[in-house]
Amino acid sequence: MNPEIRVFRCLEDNFGILVSLPGADAVIAIDAPDAAAIGAELDRAGWRLTHILVTHRHGDHIQGIPELKGRGGVEVIAARQAGDAVPADRRVAGGDRIAFGDIAFDVYDTPGHCADHISFHAPALKALFCGDVIFKLGCGRVMEGPYETLFASIRMLAALPDDTRVYGGHDYALSNARFAAAADPGNAAVKAALAQAEADREAGRLTAITTLAQEKRTNPFLRTGDPAVARAAGREGASEAEIFKALREWKNGFR
Repeated sequence: MNPEIRVFRCLEDNFGILVSLPGADAVIAIDAPDAAAIGAELDRAGWRLTHILVTHRHGDHIQGIPELKGRGGVEVIAARQAGDAVPADRRVAGGDRIAFGDIAFDVYDTPGHCADHISFHAPALKALFCGDVIFKLGCGRVMEGPYETLFASIRMLAALPDDTRVYGGHDYALSNARFAAAADPGNAAVKAALAQAEADREAGRLTAITTLAQEKRTNPFLRTGDPAVARAAGREGASEAEIFKALREWKNGFR
């Protein structure tokens, strides 16, 4: 049996993500936003949860841990930097590698949204699980540290292979697409992405999965080197970090 990744809605706009690795007899949850929704998906699939990989300490990513741990045999792996804020069995940091049989997850320190944020890249799955760092057509809010910190985290992840599938923690695709259309108004790929996001919302479909290649075409926070984006942000001639800050501040108040 081949590895399988399932994505489903949790809470109002969080994603639940389960990764089944039959060769390693492992089923991994990325974060634990909603124990009931995750448990229901496990039951539908006939899977037994073995691990939870935690991207960061915010409540909507960890609140389901105690109930899921109650299923028995579940190991929680979280950032060393999170300390007691996340009830973990094992602590990791950037540069560590978590192996599940032949499948490895490389850990990246990706602060900016919060100081303890980490992301997980599974090269064999061509999958990046990046919590609240990169979303489809957007990025997380800067809640701890300067804007440059999140910008550096995004740039680091964007250097992964273009065919990497990106699994963010929230479905903000429609609002992000509307902002992208304002920040990059001449971009035909953004217009197409906005139309798709509107259609997905109308049909009740999730818009979880994207690729780094697609984000480099459409996500203004990954397009800070494009003169059109700099112009829209009112920062022509500025550094890319300054353009990123202007975009993120603009998005904070965008409606």
